[in-house]
Amino acid sequence: MLTTLTTAYTDTRAADLAWALGREPLPALATLDLELTGAKLQMRLLGASHQVILEEDNGICSETVACIPGSSTPLPLGVAKSVGGWEYEFAACVETLSPGAFGGRAQELLALVADHPNGLAGTFPGSPHAFTAMLAQRRDGQVTWRTWHAYPQEGQLVVTRTRIGARTPAAPALHPCG
Repeated sequence: MLTTLTTAYTDTRAADLAWALGREPLPALATLDLELTGAKLQMRLLGASHQVILEEDNGICSETVACIPGSSTPLPLGVAKSVGGWEYEFAACVETLSPGAFGGRAQELLALVADHPNGLAGTFPGSPHAFTAMLAQRRDGQVTWRTWHAYPQEGQLVVTRTRIGARTPAAPALHPCG
């Protein structure tokens, strides 16, 4: 699903993003509710990036990646921890692209997410390449999601990957930009 967000573009730089687990739901500009084989997942586009809320038998987990006033937790490159009855893994990276490459990558990602049944993307007014996009799936008993946060003024794309579920011995490490 692709939507135009009716708000000012509030994230000014990729470096302003912060990460948090366990936050209460924040006001959302767009949401997508998914049922992924027993897991309820709500993807939320915020005026300041994204929030994902997962509800399953093991409990509730919320991930927020946004410009969070007063937050002292910058966006980490990687996190692995136990959350309730789950194993949670998060990875992030920043891609820096030339203006031409940035526009092409933005169009490619928006096309991928817009028509996907488990995808949510929102573009911000002022630039056709200012967007936040999310894509989720469930595979092998784990719920995964990817997000992309575009900063056209800097030519930067923040890419995140999250995996949550029972730990499996065959699960490779997460690499968001690989």
